[in-house]
Amino acid sequence: MKTGWKIFATFLLCISIDLHGQKQDLATNNGIETVEKLQNLTATENASETSLSQENLKKKVYVIPVRDDIMPPILYVIRRGVKEAMEANAECIIIDMNTNGGRVDITEEIFGIINKFKGKTVTYVNKDAYSAGAFIAVSTDQIYMAPQSVIGAAAPIMMGPGGGAAELPSTMEAKMNSAIRAKIRTQAEKNGYAIDVIEAMVDKSKTLERDSKIICAKDEILTLTNIEAATKYGEGQTPLLSTGTVESIDALIEKLGYTGAKRVDIKPLGAEELGSWISSISPLLLLIGIGGLYIEFKTPGFGVFGALGIGALLIYFFGGYVSGLAGIEWIGIFLLGIVLVMIEIFVVPGTLIVGLCGAACIFISIIMGMTDLYPGVPWFPVDPTEGMPSPVEGIDFSMPDFSKPLRDISIAILLSVPLIWSISKWLSHSKYFSQLVTASVSGAESIADLATKIESRKNQVGITTTPLNPGGKALFQDELCSVITQGEMVGSGTSVKVIGNSGSDLVVVED
Repeated sequence: MKTGWKIFATFLLCISIDLHGQKQDLATNNGIETVEKLQNLTATENASETSLSQENLKKKVYVIPVRDDIMPPILYVIRRGVKEAMEANAECIIIDMNTNGGRVDITEEIFGIINKFKGKTVTYVNKDAYSAGAFIAVSTDQIYMAPQSVIGAAAPIMMGPGGGAAELPSTMEAKMNSAIRAKIRTQAEKNGYAIDVIEAMVDKSKTLERDSKIICAKDEILTLTNIEAATKYGEGQTPLLSTGTVESIDALIEKLGYTGAKRVDIKPLGAEELGSWISSISPLLLLIGIGGLYIEFKTPGFGVFGALGIGALLIYFFGGYVSGLAGIEWIGIFLLGIVLVMIEIFVVPGTLIVGLCGAACIFISIIMGMTDLYPGVPWFPVDPTEGMPSPVEGIDFSMPDFSKPLRDISIAILLSVPLIWSISKWLSHSKYFSQLVTASVSGAESIADLATKIESRKNQVGITTTPLNPGGKALFQDELCSVITQGEMVGSGTSVKVIGNSGSDLVVVED
């Protein structure tokens, strides 16, 4: 019996030792597996972060500064920046805002420009976003603010004769408020901002209340600090206006999830004010261009009038470029047109086709140089894919507005008719015109010598070296001259006689 107890005790001891060893092995194995899992998890997270970082390196974020009053120069900067971002397929645009406000009509144009960008749009209130600045902020998807920045005070005002603010008459104020509220309400609804907050910035008759707290009382205009704008209210804890406060643009880019993305800062050219002035005198520039080129074509050589005409048109294109309208390609097409016209006049006169192609290039480039086009946006609506929404003007397609360039060129052409008539009837016989032409022709004879030489050609017979359609070239006593018929077509190698002249061209008939 005693021996049996000892055997049983020994058996229990062996079992307990075995079970304890199994538990230790199991615990050890579990620890190893846990470490391996953590290592695998860390490696997965690192790989995910690396992949995300690599993906962000391919992305672009464009930062567009708004540093002055909302006037045409700022419009030009925003338009150019948005077009560059669209051309580069950027993922995000950040409006770097610090403005006291500006014109409502310019603000409306900026709404349309921002809405054409299909990526993410964000406003960063760097210091102040008053009046029109607040409106533009609401037209973007999100608003972030810098520490100690403010936004609001968007009630319309009227500029007085001395340039200062003047009080609006009550009737006008009511009409302006109604119109502005309607325009800004569409932007706020589109981007999910509270309508009553925006209206409290515009209309002092409105009261803004949240969670039984009066934020803006009646007869006051709402202006919010960065802290007030980001304060959350209601059951859903919705921010009043801004998504949050960040220290800088770089911090904002990181917060938006674009860490490592390429940041592109749009730089004002410093010529936006000049571009605004050029835009206002564009019909005059076109008139100078047409008049200068006409005089150049009617005088020998190439000189001051041709340079003046081409220079005026290049300034016209420069204004379009600064305005964010014309690309450099239209300047190239214009210069190509000039070259083709020169070839028609000096190299292959009478062919017409070269000159017509040149004239078409000049006309098209002048029209397109002041037409607002956006990269990748079709001109007309396309049939929507089944289940997709219908195209929206300004977002999915954008019909070009040719009204301004057509108006400008129409004014220039109408004014050029009396100008050209005056030149042909009076100016060409004045001594001042003769002096200018003489000065503009490098190495050419004086006007008197040229007139005498042309007169001496009368009744001379020569041989055409090019077809006359009706203009071309003919050889008279070993000298090649520009000739023109009275409308008939004459082949090359035909004998012709001089019967008069038209400017510097000899008028000939078939002999």
